[in-house]
Amino acid sequence: MAHYELDARRLLCPMPVIRTQNRIKELEAGDTLDVIATDPGVKADIPAWCRVHGHSVEAIRDLPERREIVVTVRVAG
Repeated sequence: MAHYELDARRLLCPMPVIRTQNRIKELEAGDTLDVIATDPGVKADIPAWCRVHGHSVEAIRDLPERREIVVTVRVAG
């Protein structure tokens, strides 16, 4: 299992979800992906996408000092 990051800063809906989907296609089951975004919509959009596609959200962290949100996704097997 490996850990990766995806820079989705300054992207608006639906681009953070589309970039997440494209990146996850390249990963292995059990890998984790930190999606770093500035659009607060990712807090609802990425978990909804994960539910549909069987992946799991491990954490959602707000980083107010950087005006960023980090959503950690575990790739389904």
